[in-house]
Amino acid sequence: MSHGTLVPNIAEVTLICLRPKDGAIEMQLRTCHASSKCPACGTSSRRVHSRYRRTLEDLPWEGLRVRILLETRRFFCVGSHCFRKIFTEALPGTVSRYARRSCRSSEALRCLTLALGGRAGARLACQLGLLASRSTLLRELHHHAAALPVTAPRVLGIDDWAWKKDHRYGTILCDLEKRKVIDLLPDRDADTVAGWLRTHPGTEIVSRDRGGIYAEATRKALPRAVQVADRWHLLRNLSEALRHALTPHHRLFSQAARANRSEDKSAPPSSLPPWSKRELEIQQMNRQRRYARWQQVRDLLKTGASDRELGRQLNLDHRTVKKFRNAEVYPEAAPRVRQSSVYAHAAYLDQRVQEGCSSYTRLWRELRKLGFSGQVNSVRYWLRQRRSCQPRTPGALPLQPGLRASPRQIVWFILKATPSARELLQSIYQTSPVIRRLAQLAQGFFRIIREQDFPRLIPWITEAKQTALTGFATRLERDLKAVQAALTLPWSQGHVEGQVHRLKLIKRQMYGRAGFELLRLRVLNQA
Repeated sequence: MSHGTLVPNIAEVTLICLRPKDGAIEMQLRTCHASSKCPACGTSSRRVHSRYRRTLEDLPWEGLRVRILLETRRFFCVGSHCFRKIFTEALPGTVSRYARRSCRSSEALRCLTLALGGRAGARLACQLGLLASRSTLLRELHHHAAALPVTAPRVLGIDDWAWKKDHRYGTILCDLEKRKVIDLLPDRDADTVAGWLRTHPGTEIVSRDRGGIYAEATRKALPRAVQVADRWHLLRNLSEALRHALTPHHRLFSQAARANRSEDKSAPPSSLPPWSKRELEIQQMNRQRRYARWQQVRDLLKTGASDRELGRQLNLDHRTVKKFRNAEVYPEAAPRVRQSSVYAHAAYLDQRVQEGCSSYTRLWRELRKLGFSGQVNSVRYWLRQRRSCQPRTPGALPLQPGLRASPRQIVWFILKATPSARELLQSIYQTSPVIRRLAQLAQGFFRIIREQDFPRLIPWITEAKQTALTGFATRLERDLKAVQAALTLPWSQGHVEGQVHRLKLIKRQMYGRAGFELLRLRVLNQA
């Protein structure tokens, strides 16, 4: 799109006149070349056959429509062997063949469609003065989108993306050196990916996740290519394998968490406020609004108006205005106390929660035996309110009294080396040497990946095969070349994951109503 010019292309057309008409602006243009080339034989001709006028839509000016009246000529072809006798001069920088819009107007519509899609692009185009429906926008995109040549990159990043999670997936292909998307595939079948790789040879390095689909496709189509397993997925697979290995010991974790809590006598008991965090935020917002009204009343008192006049002006009761008039300092609102029949049994509920009971239905049944006449939702709200108001000090162990410690939490403590969980982990290690050994192996694998120390990986696999991590170690050994490349080469799936995130944003903008071809055009043209 040319910028800073009044006419679409000053090298092809010249301005004759400019005039307003019917709420729009008419721009009359005339071609400025003395000759034109025949599109069939390429012979230049000066013999004019006739002239005719074309009406085009151009970019609007400050919201006003602009119509172009273009005087176009027909020429005689002077080529002796050309089958065409008459042709129309071509103006590729001004208007396309048979088009009703100028090239820059069509390009503006295409950019809108790429950024927003059909419906949203049509709404914005209407506000900008470009009259086009969503069907016109999509047609312009399909007809005039540049055909991007898909070339095989040297370093290819490949991953899947979800049309609908757990149901249907596609494949995204990225050039990791140029950091852009090069193509999309409608599925993640190994044969489809292998066919694309055979059609576009030349890839030397393939970065992928730990799934077997893309590894199989690469082995089929590019047996000499170096496969690189993603380091983040390696750590993720280890954490999942460790969680499955620790799942049979979940009772041990709960017992150790309760014992660790009961032995911690230094921590003072925490006082729970009777209001949840959201309710406290609402109270603070109401106070700020009331304080602003008090300041308005104090400022308007200087005008000498009565309480009723100020009340009508500020939409306040005259008694409130009188109260604000008499208060030299801001009158704080009295603290509200929420009345609930559950609070009569607060001591009993606190004791039961400390003992580990977190089921609001069970607590409700127990309270019914004690004479409580409320509903189960009252108890549920009380428990949720107590939990949301629980104060959390920096570095405190994220385990509530009496609640069990899940294997996922223990995996997090082991891999992140949480200082506040050190005593809990030590008690677990003393009880179970098997868990100690698994934790040492997991921490050792994390150090191998972070330090990219491949020579230590082979002994680690040998040791892990003798524990509950044998399945993970066997899969590592089966994919050892890709893991070695991950620890020796700088490539990873980070950029591909970012492109998948951008693809999801574009897909959600389309509200699930568009097909694969439109999604592919938008992703590739915005890359």
